[in-house]
Amino acid sequence: MQLPSTFTRRNFIQAGAAAALASQMRGSARAQESPSSTALPKLARDGGPKAVRNQPKAKPKWGERDRRQVMEALAQPSLQFWLGGRTVPNVQTALLIDRFKQYSSLKYVATCSSGTAALHVAVAAAGIGVGDEVITTPIQDMGGVSCILFQQGVPVFADLEATTYNLDVRSVKQCITARTKAIIVVHMAGNPCDLAPLKALADKHRLILIEDCAIAWGTKYRGSVAGCWGHVACFSMANGKQIDTGEGGVVASSDPQIGPELRKFTDKGYERDNPASIKEISRRGSLAHDWMGKVMATNYRMTELQAALAVGQIERIEEVAAKLDPLGRMLIEEISGLPGIQPPSVRQSDRCSFSLFYFRLRMDEIRCSRQEFVETLRAEGVPCAGDWMPMPLYKLRYFQTHSFFAGRWPVKELGLTKMDYTRVKCPEAEAILDTGVFFKLTESMDAPFIHEVGAAIRKVATHFRIA
Repeated sequence: MQLPSTFTRRNFIQAGAAAALASQMRGSARAQESPSSTALPKLARDGGPKAVRNQPKAKPKWGERDRRQVMEALAQPSLQFWLGGRTVPNVQTALLIDRFKQYSSLKYVATCSSGTAALHVAVAAAGIGVGDEVITTPIQDMGGVSCILFQQGVPVFADLEATTYNLDVRSVKQCITARTKAIIVVHMAGNPCDLAPLKALADKHRLILIEDCAIAWGTKYRGSVAGCWGHVACFSMANGKQIDTGEGGVVASSDPQIGPELRKFTDKGYERDNPASIKEISRRGSLAHDWMGKVMATNYRMTELQAALAVGQIERIEEVAAKLDPLGRMLIEEISGLPGIQPPSVRQSDRCSFSLFYFRLRMDEIRCSRQEFVETLRAEGVPCAGDWMPMPLYKLRYFQTHSFFAGRWPVKELGLTKMDYTRVKCPEAEAILDTGVFFKLTESMDAPFIHEVGAAIRKVATHFRIA
């Protein structure tokens, strides 16, 4: 497929005219354009041809395998995991847990109603309590900090690396105090955190390391799937995730202290995995004391329908991730060295699932706003956006006013923390949000499409470059 691209000073001299550009339509052309050239391709917004001419056809999220699994669940006498489990062998949730153990090799696995629920379960099982500090990223879903607050802990925000958008271990180190109890890392956009130094830091200070793998299904760090380095891992299956059941989550651990607690915190504190408790209930005909009441927890159970829809998808996740990683790396290569463009960085030894492709603009090298760049790129056929988050979490109103619970924050009122979010600054995180452009990579995309996206970014970046 012939693709729009840039042209070099050599091309310009050889052709001697603007018509030379039309002959240079190959997306893999990597040469830099002449800063003095004025014969640039006409932007699509100005009536020129779009750089992206062949949009990928969206594939159905779910296939026949998924439909069969759901129909099997509907044939059960109950769609609640535990009720179904008493009468039906190999119920869907049990099957999903088995498949997840094969995927991750983690020993203790509990399914949840959402990824946010998984995070709350992880934080609760890790023993986070009143006034305990948990270090995390300021760029993430609110679920990654609400779980801390609901346990009456204190979120502490560390800054990020400029090109991976993950926690900067140097900033994390500076955030550690005598009250720090855990670190929650988020594998941003499916790009794995550099876990080895973070794990070493956590071990040195006896901290719990929690991995938020919500958008990191299939991601690998040093050969192991994301979630295997920390003490506990959390996954989401919400709409738009690599595994999509509408809502749903998984929390898992191999830690002998945390792991056995996970199931209880998804099921109102009940110990349904304890055979002795179940036997005692049957004998007495009532709830035994050792079956409930040891921990206070809410209902985060997953339904059998959610589990059924996840089983087939988790079996395919390796195939999906193995496709997206090379596509993302291809696009990084396409846009590297362009004026005003800072591509993301991914370590060669890792695998990025590229749930999002996120790059940054070097605003001092281009003569437009981020919004104008995004709108111009969208006109070229790239389904991109620039508003991933409007601001880092610590700038949200209830952080700035410390009013998380009905306008109050008891932990601060009781003098159990000196945290003041009006004084928190994470310069790199703020710059990432101010300069970022992103779009979603999907398994329906292919190499020709990625070449065209690269050509579109080159076209727009070249148009707006500062001569």
